Amino acid sequence: MLIDPIIRASRAKTLRSNGEWLDIPLLRYFDEAVAANPERVAIHDFREGLAPRSITYSELDDASRRIAANLVRVGVRRGDVVSFQLPNWWEFVAIHLGCLRCGAASNPMMPIFRQRELSFMLAFAQSRVVIVPKLFRGFDHAALIRSLRPGLPHLEQLVVVGEDGAEGFENVLLAACEMPPLEPPLSADEVVQLLYTSGTTGMPKGVMHSSNTLLANMRPFVERLGLRGSDAVFMGSPLAHQTGFLYGMWLPIALKTTLSLMDVWDKERAWSIIQAQKCSFTMASTPFLADLMTASGAPPAAEVALRIFTCGGAPIPRALAEQAVARLGIKLLSVYGMSENAAVTVTAPDAPAEKVFTADGSPLPGVRVRVVDAQGVDLPVGEEGQLLIHSPSNFLGYLLKPEAYGMDAEDWFESGDLARMDADGYVRITGRSKDIIIRGGENVPVVEVENLLYRHPAIVDAAVVGMPHPRLGETGCCFVSLKPGQSFDLAALRQYLDTAGMTRTYWPERVEIVESFPRTASGKIQKFQLRETARQFAEEAVTA
Repeated sequence: MLIDPIIRASRAKTLRSNGEWLDIPLLRYFDEAVAANPERVAIHDFREGLAPRSITYSELDDASRRIAANLVRVGVRRGDVVSFQLPNWWEFVAIHLGCLRCGAASNPMMPIFRQRELSFMLAFAQSRVVIVPKLFRGFDHAALIRSLRPGLPHLEQLVVVGEDGAEGFENVLLAACEMPPLEPPLSADEVVQLLYTSGTTGMPKGVMHSSNTLLANMRPFVERLGLRGSDAVFMGSPLAHQTGFLYGMWLPIALKTTLSLMDVWDKERAWSIIQAQKCSFTMASTPFLADLMTASGAPPAAEVALRIFTCGGAPIPRALAEQAVARLGIKLLSVYGMSENAAVTVTAPDAPAEKVFTADGSPLPGVRVRVVDAQGVDLPVGEEGQLLIHSPSNFLGYLLKPEAYGMDAEDWFESGDLARMDADGYVRITGRSKDIIIRGGENVPVVEVENLLYRHPAIVDAAVVGMPHPRLGETGCCFVSLKPGQSFDLAALRQYLDTAGMTRTYWPERVEIVESFPRTASGKIQKFQLRETARQFAEEAVTA
């Protein structure tokens, strides 16, 4: 069996005694939702180019049972990995539920991945089955997988959604088939999710989660936000990312409510879905928030159905947060988390608005955080240091990389993020530890510089990374994308930061205009690529 989770006996014993691990398999939440209201719509599927489709809990249950039986029929065994590269379609949810029923680990992969990413991920996970769309956004995913098959000896079955024939989804996984009960039933400690990290710092790693770790996060998240069964959910963020997987797919199942899925982001269409389906909760990164705020079809604040927008992925620029709250009248909450532990900090809905503008939330119930120096000593309030996380939702290790686990003997996880904590326990992420710029011995607050740049009327996106310097060690290299018809250069940057009163030590020494940024599947800017570009600039300057 490839999957080998790390479950320390002492950790498991403590979490069970605290009631943070309830030993309830995820599938039980779905079965309870089916039993409670089988004819309630579970999913509204708003697929680009097709008429909307509604799937009831009963229909979703039937599909999941057929999929489970057919996965076993094509050779999937308990603990095997089933990979699926699907957009936000109802089949994604049904396949994951089918994996739970037959004991397989679900490995969702982003639709934007291509040959380099897929060849690595599928081979590393030794995936038994891979499920892809025939076509999505004009790309032939089936043809790509077929071209990769010679290098994937463990792959036993390709399934193609939207294709007829021997490999078609309808014929392979939805055919009538009976499966005997899984014996013993899937436990809450078995791996149910294999999710590759988003790759902001290089090669992705396979994060392993169980029902216990995922539910230990979702339950306090629902409690913190005060969500209930009457809260319909809208999800435009990819289900293949932890945001969509846990808070888009599983949260509405736990609430026994309805999920509206959108596969291709369009801010105008998003509003029509949100308003028509009376969706009151969503979670996404800042670009989604900015789009909804600027959409021409955005309803007046008094008519907005959306009650809560939980925003994460990166600190929300204060200017954007203030404008969104004023324009839409929503409750905007900041959230910070990782694939390894899901949401760690979330703004309390009754917290002062200033906390949303200046912090990334406070720890969820059961979660503890520390800000420490290089020697692991706790720092005073307001000082920047490494963020450590102690959470019942901390993951069960990286696939085939136990040496990279990053949890000490007391179960503190090194996040790799820099942060400050205020007197109320609210955390502000100030950057990745590798994002820090030390210019002539002075630490440059990268996030503060970036937040100020986001306020410039010409700038759409901004990122600052370190660039090697022969005397100072590092200086800042600023990458920006601009609004149509706008211009920006180093002189404009200096004038702007000078007017803003920012010390010259923090000013970037170079400005590069880019049309778009390299991003992860979840929308985060891949700063390791920008750092490499900045390093090349520095080398060119030396040889010039």
